[in-house]
Amino acid sequence: MSLQLHGYWRSSASYRVRIALHLKQLAFDYIPVHLVKGGGQQKAEPYTRINPSMLVPTFIDDDEDVVLNQSMAILEYLDDKYPDSPQLLPSHSLDKARVRALAQDVACDIQPITNLRILETLKSDFNASAEDVKAWNQKWITTGFDALEKRLQTRSGQYSYGYDVTLADVCLIPQVYNAIRFEVDMSVYPLISKIWENCNKLDAFKKAAPENQVDAIRS
Repeated sequence: MSLQLHGYWRSSASYRVRIALHLKQLAFDYIPVHLVKGGGQQKAEPYTRINPSMLVPTFIDDDEDVVLNQSMAILEYLDDKYPDSPQLLPSHSLDKARVRALAQDVACDIQPITNLRILETLKSDFNASAEDVKAWNQKWITTGFDALEKRLQTRSGQYSYGYDVTLADVCLIPQVYNAIRFEVDMSVYPLISKIWENCNKLDAFKKAAPENQVDAIRS
């Protein structure tokens, strides 16, 4: 199969790309990279040959001899390569900028400081306890969601930007998954919660959900 996604079931960035691939109904091989087992498979050969940053996801398009890291770059590549599939970005320049801004509120401001690499460093270098790590996640997710909920008052409809699924939803839903995982009180975010519920009614989001991946830990 020409399209491959190397990822981890609970990685927010991998989750984003899975959603997009399913929205666009693209067939792809999913290749799990366990971020914890054996010290982290992302740190070992052969993965470091395709992604020396030792992060997920990595996307490969064999037909085009393309290897991409960074989920946001992958998502825009998919939008550009498959223009006849549902588009994640609107065509109008201002709408496009607004959707990108909503997406980056999550992808640039919340997720990077709550990802596994940061959490592991808090524990290994600063002796953070499990409760400390939970509090860290809650602090930065709620800080981001407080602002995002206000933005959505003038942007959202059924989804984050009006009535079509966009890049903003593709980024938001994995972050809500993490918020729930770390016991953030979602009742104070009615718009975000509504979007979470609406998106998760769609097959693409269901198929992309962490618990539905072959590498999901079920316990």
